[in-house]
Parts: sequence; structure tokens; C-alpha cells
Amino acid sequence: MTDRDVEVGVFLVLMAGVVLLGFGAARWRRPADPYHLEEWAVGGRAFGNWTMWFLLGGSMYSAYTFIAVPALTYGLGAIGWFAVPFAIVTTPLTFIFTTRAWSVARRHGFLTHSEFAAARFGSPGLGALVAVTGILATIPYVAVQLISLQAVLRTVGFGGEWPLLAAVTLISICTFRSGLRAPALLSVVKDVLLAWMLITAALMVAMYGGWGSAFRGAATRFAATPNPADGLLLPETGHLGFFTLVIGSALAIFAYPHALVGMLAAKDRDTVRRNAAALPIYCMALGLMAMMGIFALSRGVTPADGDLNTVVPRLIHEYFPSWSAGIAYAALSIAALIPAAVMSIAAANAFTRSLYRTYLRPDATPAAEAWTSRWVSLIVKFGAAALILAVDPAFSVDLQLIGGVLILQTIPAVFLGLLTAWFHRAALTAGLISGLVTGLVLLWDIPEVDGTGRIVAEHFGGSSWSIGDGRSIYVGVVALAVNLVVAVVVTLLVRAAGVRDGHDGTRPDDYHADAGDPYLQRLDELIDGLPTGGSGSPAHPSGGPSAHPPLRSPGQRVL
Repeated sequence: MTDRDVEVGVFLVLMAGVVLLGFGAARWRRPADPYHLEEWAVGGRAFGNWTMWFLLGGSMYSAYTFIAVPALTYGLGAIGWFAVPFAIVTTPLTFIFTTRAWSVARRHGFLTHSEFAAARFGSPGLGALVAVTGILATIPYVAVQLISLQAVLRTVGFGGEWPLLAAVTLISICTFRSGLRAPALLSVVKDVLLAWMLITAALMVAMYGGWGSAFRGAATRFAATPNPADGLLLPETGHLGFFTLVIGSALAIFAYPHALVGMLAAKDRDTVRRNAAALPIYCMALGLMAMMGIFALSRGVTPADGDLNTVVPRLIHEYFPSWSAGIAYAALSIAALIPAAVMSIAAANAFTRSLYRTYLRPDATPAAEAWTSRWVSLIVKFGAAALILAVDPAFSVDLQLIGGVLILQTIPAVFLGLLTAWFHRAALTAGLISGLVTGLVLLWDIPEVDGTGRIVAEHFGGSSWSIGDGRSIYVGVVALAVNLVVAVVVTLLVRAAGVRDGHDGTRPDDYHADAGDPYLQRLDELIDGLPTGGSGSPAHPSGGPSAHPPLRSPGQRVL
């Protein structure tokens, strides 16, 4: 048996086990009634510390971390390191915002950012716009995962389109059947395999001269290229672009719908806090993978057919023992499939709750919501597959950054909405649309250039917009600034004109609710109603009067 046979054999055995585990996940913590959207989409909101730890790592630290970032450091050097500081900046933002989001979502039964925006500002139209933006931003992010998966499959020896479509089909069936339970369970397997891969990678670097040798070799190779933008240090003109990439990406990452899905699966606020505080551990893994691009460059690893996304898989093939390479291939594949599954679930939830139930079928039952989300999740995954077959980005990370330009425009309505209801709903809608238009116009104006600086495409060539003198700025930050200015100005104008605000369906104490709160409403309570006191209002824990309004009748939505 050749080394290649061992690689492929270990990879196929592990992937077969992953598929079986994904199918079996539907029986893991199986609820009495699995046909509620809450059970399918967020695991019944019952995951504890360890499950949440693996799920967040599996969904947030994805193939973007293990394939796209090393490809960027391999191709351009220092600019690829923007992912490390942005991941670090994200941690305190996560700690502050997601605990508030978890509480208000648990009390009102929200599953999406868009539901919250609609309730906070009294505008179903704003919620629908946030939902559409989130879906459109998620599809390129799913595509990043599938591009990475395709790179692994090509390295293993499964070229062409059919292996990718087969893998997407299998994970789609697992997700359709098991919902969030499948990626949650598979995330445990992924982290075990990735830990082995990272340990092997660190030992491999030590065997070949250490990081000092790797950085010296990479510096020599960058010095020999004609591209003035690459190198181990940022060029003088690259600081603004790097800084805005860090800030924009840090703000965007937890505005994506799938970030909220992972957090809402937690059983209580303490679980959210603990996992937010522990996220820097994954930042170390991200930093190590970014350096693997430098090591690959120093060792002269050549990407397959010029596809930089194959750099890490090719490195594994050339330097890992064959059996360990098979394990690493499986780890990278799972790291692509898990976030693709979670992202598709989140996008489907946004469609179901803010478009389908709001405008198409207001009387939809929980079972109808669940089935709609299941089918929409399939459409999202195969839509992303179609996207990567239609485009050929120089760096797969560009797809994520373009999606980030879109999702950043929901920041005023969602993240700032968690802190204040000062903005007017009409102003937020105008700001969001202005930001989207600005972002798309600037993205259209960016040409794609090759390593020599030659223009190979006129439009949508990246996410950094040139402002002259060799400097650039991340388009998402510019568009968000336009969004915020419009939102503030229009809010002041409509208030001066005496236009009424929308009704805020939340209360200050909603943002601090925790498990055990007598007013916490899960989906079954939204359908059946909470226990009521003698006056028809929720029973107060102390037996006294309640400040909360009377419960709705079954089937009526609570905001």
C-alpha cells in the first residue's frame, strides 16, 4: 500500500464516520417534539459549557481560519495577519453584546437578529431588510467554506465538481435531519482532529529549523517578487487598509446570523460568558495557522494549479506522515462543513421568521416553520456551491470580506440596538440602504489584479478600495460610516418633523434575563402561554403584581 493510499484511506474512513455521526445526531438529546423550529435550529436552547465551547469553535473558527488565512499570508505576507488582531478584538465585543442578545432573545423567543430589530424599533420592514442583508452576506461566507473543502478534495485526489457536490449533499441531508445538533456533535470530533493536526504542524516546523528559519526563507522569497504590496512587514501605504480590515472584520463577525445561532443554543448567560472569555484560545490556533502560510512559502510549497487555497493541504501532503495527513485532511474538511451547516441554518431562520412568517404565512405553525427552514437551508448551501462554480476569486478570503461589507450595514439596527433605541426606524432603514448602495458601488469599482499588479478583471476584484497614493481602505468601514451618518441625520430630521417612533417591544430588564427567570419565554411557552396568576397576568415570583403585560393568546406573537 502506497503512502497515497494510506492518506486517502484514513481520510475516507474518518469522513464516513463523520457522516454516520451526523445522521445519528438527530437522536442525541432527542426532544419529545422535534418538529419545533427552536429544537431544530438552536438545539432546544439547552447546550452546556462543553457543547457550546466546541460548537462556537466549530462555527466561528472555520475553514476561513485553516485554509483562507494561510493562503493570504502565503500570497501577500503581513496583510494576512489582520485576522489575528480582529479575532482578539472580537472577544470583548462578544462578551458585552452576546450576553445582552441572549437574554432578550430568550425572553421573547427570538432566533434571529432580524426579529430583534423588528421588535426593538417597531418595524417588521426593518426586520425583513436586516434578514435579507444577513442572507445575502451569509452565502459568500458559506462559499468560503466550500472553496476550502474543494481545495482539500483536490489535494486528496478528488478533482472536478462532483466530489464537492456530493459532500454538500451529505452535509445537507445531515443538517436537514438533525439541525444544529449535527454540527454541535461533529464539532467535538473536529476539535480533536484539529488538535492533532496543530501539534503535528508545530513538530514539523521544529524539525525543519523552527520559525526563525521559516521567516527568513519567506522574506527572501517576498523580496524576489515584483509585487510591492507583499512582504513580512506592511508597506508604508498599507497601514490604513490593515487597520480598517481589523476594525471592520471585528464588528462584522458577530453580526452574522450564524454567530447568534451558536450563542442562543446556550442554556444560560453564564455559559455565554464563559465561552466568550475562552475564545482567545482559538485565537492562538488562528495565529499558528497564519504562520503555516509563511512556513509553506519558505519551504517552496507549490499550490495545485496556482490555487492558493491548496497551500495548506499541499503542505500537509508533502510534510506530514501519510496516516497523519489523512487525519489532517478530515479535520480540514469537517472545519469547512460544520460552519457551512450552521450558516445555512441561520440564514434559513432569518427567512422563516422575518419573511415567511411575517409576510407569507403569519399563521404558520411551529412545525411549518421548522420544515420551511429545513428546505431553505438546502437552498443556501447549494446556492453557495453555485456561486463558487461561477466565480474564481484570487483569495477565498475576499468572498468573506465582501460578505462583511454587507453584514456591517446591520450594525446600527442590531448591535447599537442592543444598547439604545434612540434611532428612528425610518432612519435605520434609510441608513442601511445607503450603506448597502455605497458598499456595492465601491466594490464594483475595485479591479482584480494579479501578483505583478496587472489588472485581470475590472470589477469586484476585492474589498479594499484605493484612495490614491498606494493607500486603500476596507469598503465595509466606508459604507458603515455612510450608514451611521444617514441614520443620525434622518433621525434628527424626522424627530424635528414630529414623526412618531415605532413601538419598542422590549424593556430594560429584558437585556439581563437569565435562566430561571419566570418571564423567560421559550417556544413552547410562546405557543401555550406561561402560567398565569389569578388576574390573567404572569405570576410574579414573589406573589406580587407583575410589571409585564398580559400574555397573548396562543398563536399571537409577543414582541
